[in-house]
Amino acid sequence: MWEDAAVTDHPERLMLLDTAALYFRAFHAVPDTVHAPNGMPINAVRGLLDIIARLATEFRPTEIVACWDDDWRPQWRVDLIPSYKAHRVADASTGSATATETVPNALTPQVPIIREVLGALGVPVVGAAEHEADDVIGTLASHAPIPVDVVTGDRDLFQLVDDSRDVRVIYTGRGMSKLETLTDETLTAKCGIPPTQYADFAAMRGDASDGLPGVAGVGEKTAVTLLAAYGDLDGIVAAASDPSSTMTPRVRAGILAAADYLTVAPAVVKVVRDLTLPEFDARIRSGTPEQGAELDRLAEEWGLGSSMKRVRDALAPLAS
Repeated sequence: MWEDAAVTDHPERLMLLDTAALYFRAFHAVPDTVHAPNGMPINAVRGLLDIIARLATEFRPTEIVACWDDDWRPQWRVDLIPSYKAHRVADASTGSATATETVPNALTPQVPIIREVLGALGVPVVGAAEHEADDVIGTLASHAPIPVDVVTGDRDLFQLVDDSRDVRVIYTGRGMSKLETLTDETLTAKCGIPPTQYADFAAMRGDASDGLPGVAGVGEKTAVTLLAAYGDLDGIVAAASDPSSTMTPRVRAGILAAADYLTVAPAVVKVVRDLTLPEFDARIRSGTPEQGAELDRLAEEWGLGSSMKRVRDALAPLAS
């Protein structure tokens, strides 16, 4: 998936962007009164460029990949948990995973422009059929030959944090002005569990934003306590089935009632780490005159002005 590493004047680091999460954040953070010369809202494009400029300046990656949702609601996940992301489907009457995602009207036409601008900047856009960006991120983070920063507002990706491989999560959930850098230590301090237990923790807690019901009566604190006592979901379910275990009757009843859900939830919550992905070159490179001319054209056509300048200025010192 990677070209041979280039020699740089600062340590190599791969930055993986949870692209849709970032452009949705940009869309809601920048007023849709920000228009292109043709009158079309361009707030998500400009906002995403500003986000990348900020990240590049602060974290100094040598490689960047824009990870993409080729399938935002894969059928295989829906088959396991039919409620998975169901509330995001534009036509709620359909159970099809190929149904259209609810996206603001002003954002939809900006997405192709985002892809075009990323390509012109030399940032590869990488997706995989029947999989989400999370799975692309999981695969790249698990196999990268260099340290990795995963940029996301999705808590499920906390499971990828791994000090032994220098994989961090740059969490945007509190906003770009309050970025959190999560390592083994900081994640454990934040959530009460290590990264290796995070997927089981998330399955029990549930997540309304993803349509995951979780276990009734088991919130974050109880999930942490259960994992500390029994190690993993298998151990928790076994303890719930064992009358001699010390599990409280209320929690035992909740775990047993959710047994079918807990059988399939890990496969939905855990990101895929073994996708076959296309070849790409994610190195930040010095721009050619042709690339500069194309970026100038896009900036003029879409009114990207200062945002385009900021991202180009931020990436230039990082080029190999």
